[in-house]
Amino acid sequence: MAQNNRWGGRFVVEDMSPSAIVTPEDFTEEQRMIADAARAFLVGEVRPRDAEIEALDYKLTVELMQKAGELGLLGADVPEAYGGLGLDKVSSTLLAETLAEASSFALSVGAHVGIGTLPIVFFGSQAQKEKYLPDLAVGKKIAAYCLTEPASGSDALGARTTARLTPDGKHYILNGSKLYITNSGFADLFIVYAKVNGDHFTAFIVERGLPGFSIGPEEHKMGIKGSSTCPIFFDDTPVPVGNVLGEVGKGHLIAFNILNIGRFKLAAACVGGAKETIGLAVKYANTRKQFGRAIASFPLIGAKLADMNIATYVLESMVYRTAGWIDEMLKESEVEGSASEGADAGMIAAKAISEYALECSINKVFATEVLDYVADEGVQIHGGYGYIKDYKVERIYRDSRINRIFEGTNEINRMLIPGTLMKKALKGELPLLRKARALQAELLQPMPLPLFDEPLSKETFRIQQGKKIFLAVGGMAVQKYGLALEQQQEVLCLLADMMIQVFAMESANLRTRKMLLRGDSASAAATQNAIDMTVVFVQEAMERIERYAKTTLAALEEGDALQTQLAVMKKLTRSPLVDTISLKRGIAARVIRSQQYTL
Repeated sequence: MAQNNRWGGRFVVEDMSPSAIVTPEDFTEEQRMIADAARAFLVGEVRPRDAEIEALDYKLTVELMQKAGELGLLGADVPEAYGGLGLDKVSSTLLAETLAEASSFALSVGAHVGIGTLPIVFFGSQAQKEKYLPDLAVGKKIAAYCLTEPASGSDALGARTTARLTPDGKHYILNGSKLYITNSGFADLFIVYAKVNGDHFTAFIVERGLPGFSIGPEEHKMGIKGSSTCPIFFDDTPVPVGNVLGEVGKGHLIAFNILNIGRFKLAAACVGGAKETIGLAVKYANTRKQFGRAIASFPLIGAKLADMNIATYVLESMVYRTAGWIDEMLKESEVEGSASEGADAGMIAAKAISEYALECSINKVFATEVLDYVADEGVQIHGGYGYIKDYKVERIYRDSRINRIFEGTNEINRMLIPGTLMKKALKGELPLLRKARALQAELLQPMPLPLFDEPLSKETFRIQQGKKIFLAVGGMAVQKYGLALEQQQEVLCLLADMMIQVFAMESANLRTRKMLLRGDSASAAATQNAIDMTVVFVQEAMERIERYAKTTLAALEEGDALQTQLAVMKKLTRSPLVDTISLKRGIAARVIRSQQYTL
């Protein structure tokens, strides 16, 4: 890994070595064994009860979660000192990806082990950790996360649930409600956010069964029907003061940093969902015959399978690159916080998690939109059968839609991406403004194309072009609007989309170059497939970046000034074209042969 492990946001201004990232090819034997254990649990315990789970059988879901807990599948992120496995984040990411095939059950598990349990792992006091984590790690207690309210969704700090300290100082009295709470029908423990005295946003650990605490009826959802989603209500509910999580008035640090982890975990689950969908689609395409031959033999079906595989490869590369970074930061924070407890340790953890908040948002947006795309194409390949409930691809299509909404809508996350970058730049944490000024001088000089005589040398060059385009256009936007840029949501969205494409391109490119550096003859075919997928993605991603940049420039300039900037853009996008049709045919052929997501 990188010696400088504080890479949050730096990908737009600096280049990395392939050796500085974690990729799926780096998985250890132990990590693969964990994934195998999760897969065996799915096959042996979850799939045979799939229809019952989808019918929202609370008792069965809890029973299966407890079985998963006995196997260690719920304790990956819980430290060993509290009965968990204390695994690295790459391992827990692989676990989240593998369990994704469990559909609604995977969401129940994900909410429990992620946003339900992690607030106590990172921000709980010693007493809270000792009291709750051992049961959460093995499924004796199930957790839920309660942030959304009827009047506050994206505006989380607009919560109206209140907490008032009793005169004897022993309890906080909660009043209010929360909406769309996953696991609420059977959870034992709830992470609840309320405003102390109507002002100080604070997190609480609330146990089921307290006076005045009630659960509303199940929501009738479009998808994820086998997961519990209910409103919850507080009517003068007394919560012991010892159940304040973190500090009074510092709940936003917990809420937003846990959402960062939640976004990342969601991206990992989307990898698993996309891989499953590709497998379903290609198997169907190989057996479904029209005009006397399998539809997989038709080029347009092959092109769909190739595009699905390429997008999933890129997503997988992004997720594990980010997992490696988060691992490093959290390990560093554990050393720093080893002598700290409670609030101090929580602040150290918050700082570590927030380092890659920007990348977590990028992963969430890209992942959820890739899964939606892959699911949609999966239905299309199935034709009319894809619209029938007997085929799982129909459920995947419905289930995937929620991902762009929860853990912060994709629109909100797009606003966060450039906003977070600018905050880091203004704090002096990355040399954004210096790089932008240096680029202005560079643009005045001739920019001849270099020789592309090594595998992926052109793609590496094109990624650098993408970074320069973002810096040039982003710099103009800051120059024109200043602090008012945050009100220009369309421009911010376009800047975010450029950053997403740059991170996606670079992640795939670094992973593939790392494969090349290994020079393993046994994986030569996989490496070539990875090269082809990277070449195609970079070509098409740069076309998207160019389109986003031109749209932004048209909003920033007009007349001769616009024409001047478009000429600069043309200089920054010069590159030989690639025959993506031929490359995709080769990629499709490999997917069709393997009948699954493939390298």
